[in-house]
Amino acid sequence: MKPTPTDSLPGLLGNPMSAAGRPIQVLVADDSAVSRKLVELTLSKKQYSLVFAKSGRETLDLFAEHRPALVIVDWIMPDRTGLEICQHIRSGAQASYTYIILLTGKSEKASVVEGLAAGADDYLTKPFHPEELIARVGVGLRIICLQREIETKNLLLKELSLTDALTCLPNRRAIEDWATRQLSAAARHGFSFWVALADLDHFKIVNDTYGHEAGDNVLKAFSEILKSNSRQSDICGRIGGEEFLLVLTHTTEENAKRVIDRIRTQLEAMHFSFDGNGLKVTASFGLAGFAGTRAPDFNRLVAQADAALYSAKRQGRNRLELSEIQPF
Repeated sequence: MKPTPTDSLPGLLGNPMSAAGRPIQVLVADDSAVSRKLVELTLSKKQYSLVFAKSGRETLDLFAEHRPALVIVDWIMPDRTGLEICQHIRSGAQASYTYIILLTGKSEKASVVEGLAAGADDYLTKPFHPEELIARVGVGLRIICLQREIETKNLLLKELSLTDALTCLPNRRAIEDWATRQLSAAARHGFSFWVALADLDHFKIVNDTYGHEAGDNVLKAFSEILKSNSRQSDICGRIGGEEFLLVLTHTTEENAKRVIDRIRTQLEAMHFSFDGNGLKVTASFGLAGFAGTRAPDFNRLVAQADAALYSAKRQGRNRLELSEIQPF
């Protein structure tokens, strides 16, 4: 069964373990050996993985190294205060949220406000009660769990927004995002950039005769052919209906044409069978590229490839036509 995002931090209080089965890491920063020992004795019962720092500089070094889920930091320390450490953590880019508990002997309301304003999530006055520390750490880990669940869902939503649901290939938006960056690099560093537009021939007949499930199977099969002929420096995707886009970089015109023709012939050689009836499917291709030092708009290259594709359709289908390369 596929794990859900909430499985990432199971048993926050009773068994605070990470998704990989390791204890949740907590960084404890305090220049007092007695305070560090009290925190260690309190939290070690809950199987947290504890990392200790004796100074502000050591705290920041260990934080950069371990990226702990939770930080317990004393207000007064040599070289860096707890407030400065809070501010430093909050000012940096983080892949995941870090929960910060500030320890101090100050109990005035103004001090509490100052600590929270510096970036602390919670505030615990010394001397603390062990059960209160455990409870406050538990609150922090619940917040971390919720934050990571949100991050996981956001990543999933982002992936879904860039992926064609049927073929699991990148969609047009994903290709445009990638290709726009690569076009600028191609113009700057002088490597080649080719756009191939593919359209399955007479695809409506497949859907009308054998049904949309048969059509979906053909689309998936063609997607696999595209993926198997794409390098890490290329990208292929479905941009709608029976239209697909392939971008090739760092290759010559002849090699680009060779790749496209290999894709064409592999599809032509496939044998589909629906309701006991055999079926052959072919595709037509248009190819466009650019040479120069000023990157064109990606959609302009797609339009050129589209014009070449229509030329291939007019000349009998199941063929590749090349657009005239325009200097930019």
